[in-house]
Amino acid sequence: MVNRGDTPHVYDGLATDYRRLLYNEFDYVLSLPIRVSAGYGTLKQGSAIAKNLSAGGNSGEYVPYNPTTVDDGGWQPGRSFLVNSIASGESTFQVTLDDSYKFAVGDDVVINSTYLSAVNCGAISAIDRTTYTNKAEITFTDALTNGAPVGDAACAAVEAGDNTNSYSDCVGVLLRACETGTGEFAKGGNGVIGISNMVMYAGMTWNLDSAAKTDISATTFGQYTVVK
Repeated sequence: MVNRGDTPHVYDGLATDYRRLLYNEFDYVLSLPIRVSAGYGTLKQGSAIAKNLSAGGNSGEYVPYNPTTVDDGGWQPGRSFLVNSIASGESTFQVTLDDSYKFAVGDDVVINSTYLSAVNCGAISAIDRTTYTNKAEITFTDALTNGAPVGDAACAAVEAGDNTNSYSDCVGVLLRACETGTGEFAKGGNGVIGISNMVMYAGMTWNLDSAAKTDISATTFGQYTVVK
């Protein structure tokens, strides 16, 4: 149990699926059970989901989809924003300790920012969580050929798609919230995604941008998003 303090209080944060995502009945939806990687916290019902396509590491597990546009606002659980700027020729980056548990040695890592096209930097060879008390340093295989300043919302994510869309392709939509844990005690989660026969309320989805809709052949009609 998480210790939230020894003073009387109310923690309002556990109700996650009070919204209605589907207009049609759940029984008609073509759905798949998935294993979601650890470290991404609570993924909301209606979240767009991608699949880790790395050659090693957590390959084959599922992760949050990353929208094409990178910015430093909104809810972007699939991205880990860097705490240091990377110069051209460097092959390490730093993230918070908690965010470092989104990655595993062997994962192919992608570096992105508001001005840098997504770059696949190859496999992670080391994750150092002991040198610093407040951050972790991750070493990757292929040195970055362009700089990625923190002021440009520089971020890292695992490879979960091809190079046409920031290396993140949507494969489905999470039908109920999934708790993956945060930090060193994160264990991952078992989720369910819908992949077809869905009529969703458009306002109840998360990170389902135009590229993600194309990936799953979704079309929006007014307040509804339809996946045939």
